[in-house]
Amino acid sequence: MNIVTKDAFKIIGITVRTTNQNGQGAKDIPALWEKFMTENIIEKIPNKIDTSVFSIYTNYDGNYTEPYDTILGCKVSNLDNIPTGMIGKEFKQEKYIKFIAQGDLSKNIVYTTWTEIWNKDLDRVYTADFEVYGDTSKDSKNAKVEIFVAIK
Repeated sequence: MNIVTKDAFKIIGITVRTTNQNGQGAKDIPALWEKFMTENIIEKIPNKIDTSVFSIYTNYDGNYTEPYDTILGCKVSNLDNIPTGMIGKEFKQEKYIKFIAQGDLSKNIVYTTWTEIWNKDLDRVYTADFEVYGDTSKDSKNAKVEIFVAIK
């Protein structure tokens, strides 16, 4: 397993409260992505460090089967200016297991990788797990998306 430590970081973006129960997350998260893309949210985020998009799962009520927040946004240098309708959040340094979802994004490679993660016996802490959509994910037919799962 590829265990990494990620430094603390700050995110500004948009959010939705959802759950994986009854397929709700499979509706809410694509709708959040749709809003992110159609409203060009990335261009409205101030103080971006780069244009990588983070999809963060945090504020879990328990584990992945219970309600949690999904945040779509970008890493920023500070949280001094959070636009109306967005949130800013800081995440502390944490230890993660890194997974890679690779292939055609339209074939649900990220969800498939999460299904595999949910079926593994990992010592998860449910603080913040996230996906990074950077340069390696721009070719949607041959994308590489990094997934980081927080562990003890």
